[in-house]
Amino acid sequence: MKTAKGALSGIRVLDLSQFLAGPYCTMILSDLGADVIKIEKPTGDPTRETNVNINGQSVYFMSINRGKRSVLMDLKDPCYKEMFLKMAAKADVIVENFVPGTMEKLGLAYEEIIKVNPKIIYTSVSGFGHTGPYSERGALDMIIQAMSGFMSVTGEKGGRPLKAGPSIADMTAGLYAAIGTLAALNHRNVTGRGQRLDIAMLDSMFSILENSIGNYFATGRIPKPAGNRHGVSAPFQPFETLDGEIIVAVSTNRAFEDFCQALGRDDLARDPRYANRKGRISNVDELAEQITTSTKTKTTAELEGAFEKFNVPYATINTIDKIVSSPQILARNMLQEVEHPVAGKVKAVGSPLKMSETPGAIQQVAPLLGQHTEEVFAELLGLEITKTSQSVE
Repeated sequence: MKTAKGALSGIRVLDLSQFLAGPYCTMILSDLGADVIKIEKPTGDPTRETNVNINGQSVYFMSINRGKRSVLMDLKDPCYKEMFLKMAAKADVIVENFVPGTMEKLGLAYEEIIKVNPKIIYTSVSGFGHTGPYSERGALDMIIQAMSGFMSVTGEKGGRPLKAGPSIADMTAGLYAAIGTLAALNHRNVTGRGQRLDIAMLDSMFSILENSIGNYFATGRIPKPAGNRHGVSAPFQPFETLDGEIIVAVSTNRAFEDFCQALGRDDLARDPRYANRKGRISNVDELAEQITTSTKTKTTAELEGAFEKFNVPYATINTIDKIVSSPQILARNMLQEVEHPVAGKVKAVGSPLKMSETPGAIQQVAPLLGQHTEEVFAELLGLEITKTSQSVE
């Protein structure tokens, strides 16, 4: 059991999810103090088998399953199904991310669970949701990135659409699932009633298209990739320097004046073509050329110093080896060393949930397959078993 107290201390989650979207949701709940019991089939979550591992322990699995307890249960076995229902009676939340219809086939649909626990929060995450013509389709991250329209606005101007590097469709759905679960828990606190959540990856990605949807309906124009520029602000892009490049993001007229001062180009601030945001967007190519003539004569470090002085938002593009040593990341405790029983000392991403009373935290490392089976069965079911007597076939 966990010893750290979090905002969700006392909340028990039965986690039937695998791969990324569901486990990402339950990792967040665990970071907030919930007791997350990961129910795994005998072969385990598929992400336990990845090419990158430490002493045979999957880095992928460890990165999104920290803080959970692993219990082996073959839910196709009627005995385990009955045991799960008894566990569900003592749980607050169930999270699953199977293709719709799977839980019904197992006899563990929401309608069955509420017979033993009407206050349960039952969170389902799937590619397309449990309604609509695509509901029975399976989906992976890139499929959703493509179908949602996200890829169509991502990439270089005039180039091919590109997916985001991280699996953002999975993780966005996981975030929405966590938010919805927290809202449902609060609703239960107020009303005493549980409910079911139906979170779709497609819905989630569609919802984060920013102003692309509104712009399309307002103008009739289909948004296209804009590369590293922004549709409503300029200058908002990388610029060549004497020894590399630097990114600048200017969103207000005052910020543009400060930028021009920092660059030593007050003439640009006085130019009527660039006097306001609309003008800067309408003349973005000419403005970029003017700025580049100045930035490419200075080193990146010189520009960083000038931008710091005038409080201009800027950045260089960090590679992973640089961001993991960033003083800001380290100061925020966003990189921590944890001890895994097999992998040994490993680096882990900290929780971004900074809260004055109950901050998010890594509660414990990711579990070994079935590590907590005996412990959980004894705790929730009053069963005393040994590993040799437990059927995992």
